[in-house]
Amino acid sequence: MRKTYPLRPEGKHPDRVLDAVKHDIRKYMKRERRRELPADAHFWDFDCRFGPSQAEAQTLHPAALIAELDALAKTGAEQCYVELLAKPALRQPRPAQDAASEPAAQSADGSDPHPSQPADRPA
Repeated sequence: MRKTYPLRPEGKHPDRVLDAVKHDIRKYMKRERRRELPADAHFWDFDCRFGPSQAEAQTLHPAALIAELDALAKTGAEQCYVELLAKPALRQPRPAQDAASEPAAQSADGSDPHPSQPADRPA
């Protein structure tokens, strides 16, 4: 989706127009995520660009799009440019952690933080 949205059309409240733009963006992302994935992909990712115009658009993370849209609307901009292109992506494996590098589950005094019997109850 490559689209320039007017943020201040005549005869419409700017807050309602902003809500409609956000709704349109979210609706597009949901629709793209419903598409069938290629066999070698895990999820749909998005290449995202946003700015006051196509020439001034900056690359940003899709999760930051709505916050940037709010910030641009607060400046009084007349329009905004949104570019969202879906692409199949693979999840990256988490880096393996050494068992020795993980801190032991003990309290500061060296006792077990989760004793099997409460301290005030005899065994």
